[in-house]
Amino acid sequence: MLRHEFRPGQAVAGLTMLALAGGYAAEAAGAWKVPWAFFLPVLLGGLFLSATATWTAYRVRRRRDARKASAENTEAPASTSGSHAIK
Repeated sequence: MLRHEFRPGQAVAGLTMLALAGGYAAEAAGAWKVPWAFFLPVLLGGLFLSATATWTAYRVRRRRDARKASAENTEAPASTSGSHAIK
């Protein structure tokens, strides 16, 4: 059993940061010549993908929880207000 839930947004953000760190290290070592403007779109794109993954995971988790709660509640809801209230 997992000790914590998987968070894909944090995983994508972490991989983006690792890629940027590797790019900067390669640039500093002289192994890779790339203009500094290359890193800005990589950073922004990675953060956008991270936010998208976080939002998608939230929606999936919320839908799964609602479906589970709906399956557990098999009796008719009791109405306490409105025109259908029992008098």
